[in-house]
Amino acid sequence: MASRPVVQVRSLEGESTSTLPLPAVFTAPIRNDVVAQIHKSVAKNRRQAYSVAENAGHQTSAESWGTGRAVARIPRVGGGGTSRSGQAAFGNMCRGGRMFAPTKIWRKWHVKVNLNQKRFATVSAVAATALPSLVLARGHRIESVSEIPLVVSSAVESITKTKAAVAALQGLQAHADVSKVIASKKIRAGKGKARGRKHRQRRGPLIVYNEDNGLVRAFRNIPGVETANVRSLNLLQLAPGGHLGRFVIWTEGAFAQLDEVFGTYEKASTLKKGYTLPISKITNPDVTRIINSDEIQSVVRAAGSKTTKRPFSQKKNPLKNRSVLYSLNPYAKAQIKAAQSVERKSAKAKSEPLVKASEGFLTTLQSA
Repeated sequence: MASRPVVQVRSLEGESTSTLPLPAVFTAPIRNDVVAQIHKSVAKNRRQAYSVAENAGHQTSAESWGTGRAVARIPRVGGGGTSRSGQAAFGNMCRGGRMFAPTKIWRKWHVKVNLNQKRFATVSAVAATALPSLVLARGHRIESVSEIPLVVSSAVESITKTKAAVAALQGLQAHADVSKVIASKKIRAGKGKARGRKHRQRRGPLIVYNEDNGLVRAFRNIPGVETANVRSLNLLQLAPGGHLGRFVIWTEGAFAQLDEVFGTYEKASTLKKGYTLPISKITNPDVTRIINSDEIQSVVRAAGSKTTKRPFSQKKNPLKNRSVLYSLNPYAKAQIKAAQSVERKSAKAKSEPLVKASEGFLTTLQSA
């Protein structure tokens, strides 16, 4: 995130004329994961529905010959006198047949995206445009640009001629990015050449304005240059392809409107009901630096000796290994002791001699 108190406002010749305070949106958290995910979903909402013709592959009168003729039961073209007669038709495996599961225009093309997430992604993309490292990493030629973010006098909004627009870009040292776009124009690979999109090229600067007094008409024919109103910024333009760091040229009026459009951390937006900027979960995302700082290392417990865990543990049978048995069942020791006591008593009783019956008992037993 960028954190400077003021930003220079440049004239069309590139000279500093005044300053503006940096809007709070440029200090918002930059979440490239959120931007990539939301861009992926939002981009699907601009697709054009397509499908094959409803009757494709079925424009023939073909019937199956049925069984008994030693051929497959696929429908076959009727008639005679031509190689087409008798050929299989309709099936997706047949020459001239329809495709499997023909595509329909009523496919689910669009994806609903949470409004707050769309705003979060847009805010992150705006904040990323103020970091020269991200703008350079995206491939923009801003080596000669005096400052990022680049703010231009509102006089640029009144330009009506493309010649004057090119001169303004040259005065701001931003035309190098347009030259990069012109040099990147290539013929598209694939069938898109025949579908109205023969060429492909890089993206150039995005010009964000407050009032259109001829600016859009003047800049629209410059290769790679796009324009957008500050009240309706589009994530697809701020982060093409889901990649942060678009080179943005702000007009003075648009730059001053950003706090009204997105709000601040204390004041809600006037255009987005009840919306305030998202707050970072942590101020410094460099967690490794925080952990290794002197403040943290002075109070944490010293690292213990390294213990190497055995790759496997030997399986021991508790029925044979008493120590394992006692760990599983602490009462087993008392049970074994009680069983051994009963066994000793039984053995002792068996070893004692039997008592001989008395004469009186024998006499009574026999008399009965």
